[in-house]
Amino acid sequence: MPLRLPSAAPTLLIRRDAFERVGLTRQQFDAALNLTPDEFRVEGALIAVGPLVGESALGELIETLEGAGLVYFEDFFELSGNWPEWLAVFAQG
Repeated sequence: MPLRLPSAAPTLLIRRDAFERVGLTRQQFDAALNLTPDEFRVEGALIAVGPLVGESALGELIETLEGAGLVYFEDFFELSGNWPEWLAVFAQG
């Protein structure tokens, strides 16, 4: 089932196989970002983290993923959340 993405703030989308390949865990994300269950969603081959609030949250998360060996756009990317609320955006891997 596709994941609905919020329009208010950025969401980071990660390929699940890439996430698991480098040994990342949900607990690491919770410790760094204090996420709610709705802010870390897994559906099929895709993980959605967000909406990410705060000026540095997205940049720090991207640095963490790249530091773990993931490649931007090949393994993960972000959607800005910069679209009108009347537009529904869904993601599926």
